[in-house]
Amino acid sequence: MTSTAGSKSPSLPLVGLKVLDLSRILAGPVCTQILSDLGADVVKIERPGLGDDTRQWGPPFVESTADGAPRPSAYFLSCNRGKRSLALDLSHPAALAVLDDLLRSADVMLENFLPDTVAKLGLTPERLRALNPKLVSCSISGFGRTGPLAGVPGYDLAIQACAGLMSITGEPEGAPMKVGVAMTDVITGLYAAVSVLAGLVGRRDGFDGRAFDVALADCTLASLVNVAQSTLLTGRRPQRFGNAHPQIVPYEAFATADGYLVLACGADRQWVRLCETVDRRAWADDPRFRTNPGRVAHRDELIPLLAALFKERTTAAWETLLKIAEVPHARIAAVDEVVASPQTAAREMVWNVVDDSGRPLKLIGSPIHWPERPPPAPLVPPRLGEHTRAVLHDWLRYDAHRIEQLRREGVVAE
Repeated sequence: MTSTAGSKSPSLPLVGLKVLDLSRILAGPVCTQILSDLGADVVKIERPGLGDDTRQWGPPFVESTADGAPRPSAYFLSCNRGKRSLALDLSHPAALAVLDDLLRSADVMLENFLPDTVAKLGLTPERLRALNPKLVSCSISGFGRTGPLAGVPGYDLAIQACAGLMSITGEPEGAPMKVGVAMTDVITGLYAAVSVLAGLVGRRDGFDGRAFDVALADCTLASLVNVAQSTLLTGRRPQRFGNAHPQIVPYEAFATADGYLVLACGADRQWVRLCETVDRRAWADDPRFRTNPGRVAHRDELIPLLAALFKERTTAAWETLLKIAEVPHARIAAVDEVVASPQTAAREMVWNVVDDSGRPLKLIGSPIHWPERPPPAPLVPPRLGEHTRAVLHDWLRYDAHRIEQLRREGVVAE
């Protein structure tokens, strides 16, 4: 899919909604990128001269051009497509009046500041309600706006550690491990988007705007689902299972003759088909292995048998065999293989775009699909301050003289 900058299709469900994005890094930008993909006009407020921290989080960066165009990082590109950038110095006293005007005009506001900054900028739920009763606001923080840790900053790695995710990730006898991406931020961005959409539905039905309080730690704990629930049920501390599953066997990665393959027998009927396919019917009839609870109880006896079996064939041979047997499985693919796969292309999950310097870029696309979805545009993440004048005019009806005065005073930048 190829696109350049342009106006968003009027058939997108959130067209006409104004989203003021005061967030930085990842969780907030993930949320607002979803809203942008769905058609909202997302205005990203950034610090003049610096912008979002992730603009410098590389390598890799976009290739340089002869005219010295900015080189955004892959990190920034991943979560800021389709937004407009307004460079506003929130530390400048005159900026607060501009911020208030933006809040009055917005339908949605998202921020991830520490409590003292929230108070300084006048972003408390009570003040936002007074400024704009219809505003749907969402506050993202490490630990939420209540409780003994309310003032503690939240960082993905720290939250993975303190919210339990690292304790259950890694090999049983190895060290705790983090997930390979900033998963707590991504999960929180998704919960934040759900919260915002719920607030918009409520507003449509006649309610005033809602103020949502979304915490990385809460979202991470919620994401532990069956593992956390098992702890509540038994009182026992979960252990690490590496690539295995605490409650399903066999459900893990096995080494083949030339690589690795994931086997996912989530039902007894799948286990029987596997055993019959590999001429091991006796395993399916064995009282120890006949049912999933039995296989879980006797995993230390069963897994070595399966491990030896899988080493007898290549990954490709196992893929063919298991496909015929209708047993869930998957070859472990590298990311470069995934983005180049026919399935990824068919799902339009890589978008080809061209930035305003003429540089071709590939971006990961939106996973939200529906039959009538129009071609996405604009997609290119913004240059710092690229839309300062346009937003001040479109949203606030500031005239050219006032905008220029704000620029001269250092309140805004382009």
